[in-house]
Amino acid sequence: MNLQVREASTDDAALIAELTRACWAERVSASSSGHRESTERVLHDLQRGGGFVLQLDAQPIGSVRWLPSDTETEVWEILRMGVLPTYRGQGLSQHLMEAVIHRAQSADISELRLTVRADQTRVVDLYAVFEFELAPELEYTRANPLEEPPLVMRRWLKR
Repeated sequence: MNLQVREASTDDAALIAELTRACWAERVSASSSGHRESTERVLHDLQRGGGFVLQLDAQPIGSVRWLPSDTETEVWEILRMGVLPTYRGQGLSQHLMEAVIHRAQSADISELRLTVRADQTRVVDLYAVFEFELAPELEYTRANPLEEPPLVMRRWLKR
């Protein structure tokens, strides 16, 4: 088994959009915009922030992205982390999360944030393993106004 996390390039935008839709299928509420992930959206995210692709024996099986905060220069938001259903339950997403954490540390980022859909709270414990804490004082500005607001979690890298 050859597991690799590689940095995503803009050439990966279509692949990452496809991976995101496949990871969201039958797992995340149909109202989630992840089901409608587009190459254009991923390309925009990669150009503003970055991403990683998780590969097993050279086959893409997961991905994650990050974006800089619109208002805070030393904050990144982690988004759209997912592993294909066939490969879940093996702890493989930890490789994606660790890659983002290490990249943020090398970029001298102070804080990482992520959101958890109100109907996906079972993943709060997963993120807590990586030292993310619930941050009820923070509001997610891109939330769907037709749904319950997501939970915001943060991890301080430095204070």
